[in-house]
Amino acid sequence: MCAVSTTPTAPRASLLLLAYLAFVSLGLPDGLIGVGWPSIRADFGVPTEAVGLVLTAGTAGYLTSSVLAGFTLARLGVGWLLAGSTLLASLALTGYSVSPGLVLMVGCALVLGLGSGAIDSGLNAYAAGAFGPRHMNWMHAFFGLGVAIGPLIMTGVLSAGLAWRWGYGIVAAAQLALAAAFALTVRAWRRQPARAGTAAAPTVVADAVSGPAGGTHEGPAVPVPVRETLRLPAVWVGALAFMVYVAIEVTTGLWAFLLLTVGRGVSAGTAGLCVSAYWGSLFVGRVVQGIVAERLGADRVLRSSLLGMAAGAALIAVPGPAWVAVLGLVVVGFAAAPVFPLLTLTTADRVGATHADRAIGLQIGTAGLGAALVPAGVGVLLEAASVQALGSALLVLAVLLIALHVAGTRRSGPDGTPAALAR
Repeated sequence: MCAVSTTPTAPRASLLLLAYLAFVSLGLPDGLIGVGWPSIRADFGVPTEAVGLVLTAGTAGYLTSSVLAGFTLARLGVGWLLAGSTLLASLALTGYSVSPGLVLMVGCALVLGLGSGAIDSGLNAYAAGAFGPRHMNWMHAFFGLGVAIGPLIMTGVLSAGLAWRWGYGIVAAAQLALAAAFALTVRAWRRQPARAGTAAAPTVVADAVSGPAGGTHEGPAVPVPVRETLRLPAVWVGALAFMVYVAIEVTTGLWAFLLLTVGRGVSAGTAGLCVSAYWGSLFVGRVVQGIVAERLGADRVLRSSLLGMAAGAALIAVPGPAWVAVLGLVVVGFAAAPVFPLLTLTTADRVGATHADRAIGLQIGTAGLGAALVPAGVGVLLEAASVQALGSALLVLAVLLIALHVAGTRRSGPDGTPAALAR
């Protein structure tokens, strides 16, 4: 292995800005539909539950493109992938704004999912090699900012007496401008800096992040067959870890309101503020712990965060006053904040740099699967047993996540080679 400086290489300010804006754009559509759906449903004359068709189509597209993005980065390069995917998302949102009925909107949701999944995977793959822990965490924090801005845009549109279509049109225009910015900076995205704050990468790597024409790695790029990536146990263990993590994050936010109101006797207004505090702690945690991780190291912060998630889940599980459960929610949110970005950042440490892009694509895909399936399964559990079972379910998931992380980071050999690569 070649030696890599442990001093983080400062990424270009223009690329950082674009990465942050791209993650804001990923969150905007999620915020729009919640406020806009009552008006959309009335216009189309469909029942309330028809929103499930839109969400399912979007999830299917997201899962498909996020998995495939890791396998196509080497051919397109990250710059063109981001430009094309953002343009695709803009076209899909434009389709939303002109849809005459539900069928076309469902089709546009599929296209939007394809674009969003590729943006998510492409940026995560690039950032894992080019950004340090601080900027990786801050990039993900901006997704939450986008989710928060989306409802404000739609609320402002409806309050001004305009149709809901204007909300999607505004976001479509913003996405189009972002796609143009990505297209104009393609060459800059090809020049990937050395990995910051992570383990040293091999000198000879498959330069999938920066594309076949770029990269600053020494030596020629060596293509790695897809089957070699899929044979690595660490790839699949890491994918499962992402699935479990996102399941914890979404399940907590989805069912916390029910736990506090039905299980702990908290008023609806107070419970809503407590759930907001959970999401707020997730945002603040990513901002704060991004700085901490850059100083103390990603691995140390990641281990502490996983233990913190288990501790918070235990507080939620303990029968007692409502404030204990609320404290548990805040602890889970703050502890969970850096887990997704830091797991992404350290992917190459677990699977090797030659497999990192494909692994990240699989991880993003399984994360979406975890967000779609596990919270629904926990809902069935709460209905069959009791809402008080939420804390126990979260604790089991948190312990499972710790076990998966330990299994995925196990080393063999004195040189620190990932165990999966030594088999």
